[in-house]
Amino acid sequence: MAYNAHGRRLLVISGEQEGLADLRDILKQDGHEVLAAETESRALGLMRTRRVDAFLLDLGETSDGLQICRSLRAQPGYFMAPLLGITNSSQSDDWQAAFQAGCDDVLRKPIESVILRARLLNLLEKADYASELERVRANLARYVSPRLRQLLQTARAGEGLPAPKEQDVCILFSDIRGFTSLSRTIPAETLFNTVSRHLGFQVESVYAHGGYVDKFGGDGIMAVFDGEDMVHNACACALDIMDTNYELQTNSAELTIPLGIGIHTGPVVAGNIGSGEHLDYTVIGNTVNLAARLCGYARPMDVVVSDAVYRALGKRQDIRCVEPQQAEIRGLTGKVTLYRLEGPSRAVVS
Repeated sequence: MAYNAHGRRLLVISGEQEGLADLRDILKQDGHEVLAAETESRALGLMRTRRVDAFLLDLGETSDGLQICRSLRAQPGYFMAPLLGITNSSQSDDWQAAFQAGCDDVLRKPIESVILRARLLNLLEKADYASELERVRANLARYVSPRLRQLLQTARAGEGLPAPKEQDVCILFSDIRGFTSLSRTIPAETLFNTVSRHLGFQVESVYAHGGYVDKFGGDGIMAVFDGEDMVHNACACALDIMDTNYELQTNSAELTIPLGIGIHTGPVVAGNIGSGEHLDYTVIGNTVNLAARLCGYARPMDVVVSDAVYRALGKRQDIRCVEPQQAEIRGLTGKVTLYRLEGPSRAVVS
């Protein structure tokens, strides 16, 4: 990556007119635009109307310079901006105070032009690196679930991610009924935008109910819920998704998107799958497989849950498991008991 640390907008803050002029002359050699302020209020006023790339602050002989430094750091968007302090002092305590106040580097007067330009160039390049890393981090955050980010951030250096472990979770699968037929009847761009919008509100609902999205399945999601209220949270999420989908289709010209949802709870193994080049942190096991099968069994606008979910919910008044039936599920031996989920509002449509 090539960096251009020249031609930036710099703000020089000094109460000495002669010092301001000298710094201006030095900095303009590299094509920088130099703004000047003699006071803190003037500096803050300039920052409100002009974006500043770096600061050069004359710390002076009193504590005023340190206060200005703290004030600059407190301004929104400037916490990481390069800040170079300039001082007459040679006392290590004064320099330490400057660093603690927010200076990235400190130079002692009289200023040598070559040293100032080199130090400033170094600070600007570091700021560029930090800005680029933040941009990449923000972009990656949109592709990595909050749960995985949390695992990565809490993992100790050299230890990697936690080893696979067994735990009880509740799994929710969603899927668009008749997606293949739907894709043949409408333009690809319209289909893509519609599906993306629907997946978007499903993701928002999952996070609002304390779960996380493990993966997208093209036209649906796989969501994982854990913790004490995981079954209730997953069921409430499913009903919320159905309600939102129903509202979209009845209150707008939105395409009809008939969803099916399946929910099951039980033990899974959570851990890394893949190789050193590409890993996926996910959950696997029969619980996941059955939840996926229940989603495939669900009719349009139905939420189908297992007997394990029914027993975990108990006699709750806000969510009900109705219409028990014995069904044969592909991949399973014998019949299993399934229920249709209903809530206090218009939760599902037959």
